[in-house]
Amino acid sequence: MTRLSALKLSLIAASSWSAAAIAQEAPQQPQVDDGAAIIVTGTRAIGMSAAESAAPIQVLSEDAISRVGQPNMNQVLTQIVPSFTAQTQGTDMSSFSLSARLRGLSPNHTLVLVNGKRRHGNGILQVLGAFSGSAAPSIDLIPPDAIKQVEVFQEGAAAVYGTDAIAGVINFILKDQTDGGTFKVTGGQYYNSQGELFSASGNVGFKLGEDGYFDLTLFHRRQDYTTLGKGQVQVTQLDGTLQPNAPAQWSNLAGDALANINGGQPKSELNVAFFNAGYDFGGVELYAFGDVSRREGWAKQGYRHPKRICYETGNLGGSVTSAAYDPSICYGDTGTYGMVPLQHVIEDEYSFTVGAKGDFGSDWTYDVSGTYGYQKNEIWTEKSAHREVWQESYAAALAGIGTPNTPDKAYDGGFRLSQTTVNADIRKEFDIGMAGPLTFAFGGEYRKDMYEIVQGDFYSTYKTGVQSFPGYKATDAGRYTRNSKAGYVNFIAEPVDGWSVDLAGRYEDYSDFGDTLIGKITTRYDFSDAFAIRGTASTGFRAPTLAEQKYSTINVGPTSAVAQLPAGTPAAQLLGFGPLGPEKSKNFSAGFVVRPVPKLAVTVDAYMIKIKDRITATASRNAVQGGVVQPGADAIFDALAAAGIVLDTALQTVGVQSFTNGINTRTMGIDFSASYPVALDFGSLNLSLNANYNKTKITNNKVGYPLFNAASESNIEDSTPDYKVVFGALFKSGPFSLNLRETYYGKTSMLIRPGFTARDSSGAIIVPEGGFLIQDGAGGADQLYFKGVVKAAPITDLEVSYDFTDAVTFSLGANNLFNQKPEVPKLLKGVTVPVGQSPYINGSGSYDSPYGHGPYGTAGGYYYARIDFKF
Repeated sequence: MTRLSALKLSLIAASSWSAAAIAQEAPQQPQVDDGAAIIVTGTRAIGMSAAESAAPIQVLSEDAISRVGQPNMNQVLTQIVPSFTAQTQGTDMSSFSLSARLRGLSPNHTLVLVNGKRRHGNGILQVLGAFSGSAAPSIDLIPPDAIKQVEVFQEGAAAVYGTDAIAGVINFILKDQTDGGTFKVTGGQYYNSQGELFSASGNVGFKLGEDGYFDLTLFHRRQDYTTLGKGQVQVTQLDGTLQPNAPAQWSNLAGDALANINGGQPKSELNVAFFNAGYDFGGVELYAFGDVSRREGWAKQGYRHPKRICYETGNLGGSVTSAAYDPSICYGDTGTYGMVPLQHVIEDEYSFTVGAKGDFGSDWTYDVSGTYGYQKNEIWTEKSAHREVWQESYAAALAGIGTPNTPDKAYDGGFRLSQTTVNADIRKEFDIGMAGPLTFAFGGEYRKDMYEIVQGDFYSTYKTGVQSFPGYKATDAGRYTRNSKAGYVNFIAEPVDGWSVDLAGRYEDYSDFGDTLIGKITTRYDFSDAFAIRGTASTGFRAPTLAEQKYSTINVGPTSAVAQLPAGTPAAQLLGFGPLGPEKSKNFSAGFVVRPVPKLAVTVDAYMIKIKDRITATASRNAVQGGVVQPGADAIFDALAAAGIVLDTALQTVGVQSFTNGINTRTMGIDFSASYPVALDFGSLNLSLNANYNKTKITNNKVGYPLFNAASESNIEDSTPDYKVVFGALFKSGPFSLNLRETYYGKTSMLIRPGFTARDSSGAIIVPEGGFLIQDGAGGADQLYFKGVVKAAPITDLEVSYDFTDAVTFSLGANNLFNQKPEVPKLLKGVTVPVGQSPYINGSGSYDSPYGHGPYGTAGGYYYARIDFKF
């Protein structure tokens, strides 16, 4: 497709409709939500509005969701909810299933519900960076057009919903229409014409008999690659000329020849069908909802230089050397051009819930349901080669046996995940002489989880495997299960007018982690219609996911490999990585709700979240860095051998990592929300201002350095901006509307390390300009660090829409209108950079590649056109 083909498709479609359409005066849409929306999240009281909630909750309407240009629920939430942060880019498989989090905590600390029922987790585990350990549900699999309302409950709710709800709850309420529907087509791309996107989505409602409904959403989205930076440090210098140690015959790789080879976002295609149905038989309503989806993606892996897959005497490890060679000793044309392997992932997922709710006895109500969710991931490495197989077959051919050969793809293995949940909730209101009825609720939950790692084929696991991603070995593979049982009681009372008290207690028993008792108290007092105060205190508990406990793999790059050892295994225990235990938490919040003038609603809530024995990824303990053997390397090599791991001898970096309950943390913050609708003679203007200040501090690093070093601490404390402010202005006049959203992100400053450490003749580390030493290495050794700063930045989103008829709307818009990108790391100063090593303070292997820890991504501005049809 051409540079602008996705945009052109939407523009042409709109033009064909507008030519025949007569502009009509469209009815004005409801103004900005003033808290009147009825909520079901965070409370078991019936008929409560968001404005009456005793805990902070943000409600996203269908209209607000529709005005985010990217058809992706992660983007919807990150652009509207200040305390929500979406992962912008992953590595390896995590690129296909990006995570998100509330209040700077782990994605595993946020419970995701659909229609109030628990959503199953993710088979793909995040293992690197700030989102390490995440196996949270993939929000991206929920189509925006299937949603009637999103309720973001920003408060600890483990005592209400169980494990995971430490940071809060996100509840996706599905549409339940009985007639009509929508269909929309979206086309877009990034500023540099990469990442071209096309999406088509339809939603339709049907009436079932006299008292039933069936709502169906079909969703398709495909998006092309984006790339990062340019060139490869191992091949060319900063000015595009060849590295001094590269052979002269690589002249074809100089200049811009290696532009656009460094993978950013993967190429992907997603297809989802979502349904929601129910029928009221009078006294009992049967309901069902669920989805089936398939996501397929291709991620560019690290570039392999032309000597990588060759039978070169004296260089079987495939290093860069200046010696001339015959490209015919190499696989295919890789001896001339090198290669960029692809990681190919196919994910099949489905979820189904069926339940019944109604009344019985004397005004008792019940809701009984069962949910089953399943996810399967299959992983291949393609457009690759197996170096050892090539070299062995080449040597055999020289002896007159066969011809040189190697597979160009391999099945790396896969994951299976399932979750079965059975719930029963019973409720009744009693009049006991208080200002309002006493709500009594109780219930129980049974949950069974299964997680499986599937072994890869022979070639993926033979020696170092095919280039880029070695498959899962027999020692990695396994099938694991556990179950849990829980029961709760909940009392909600209004002792006097304006004062509400909500008490809840929950008992949980895990088959692998024992039992726990947690609770919460929430209260609110309305002094008047214009002012109220509210607060919550609660405790929480989270057992590690099966993926956190059992996941095993090797995280690879072109010149690096880091083995992920399951905590508690014999190999991991050689390095001090003991078995995982549960996390325990305490949440406290206090705030107020004020309406100083009519229509202006302001809420302010401060919170503190303490987590004990928090599960996080350890530091990568490197046996080799920059090609140099590091202190403590023998213990690391012993652990690798115990795990049966064989690594490439040409790697510049070799290390191991795991998960640990190694730290206690304290998170403190403030949520602010204000909205004000303005009536104009020629239309309406809806204004909103939402902000979040959030800071996490490690209060106890129990495992200490080097298992959890300064870089690991920085991942926890510094990976999220301290503040995020979102200003919104929606103007409507007749058929015309303009939506402006200005988001201001605070500075992000994380500790980073260069790709090598220079030393003087005495062995002391040479500290480049801006660098500093921290004694967090093995045996208290110094390690060199820099601060990787992504400066505070405003991000502008703008959308202009026009209703050509009541049924046809055309929109043009931009997310990140002015193409803001994170800073490119600084070059090292005051030290001589070895040939073939990165000149950047973060060890980047490509040139001009921006920092990856910016909160708004590396791809820059995204521009789109959309046409909406209503029927």
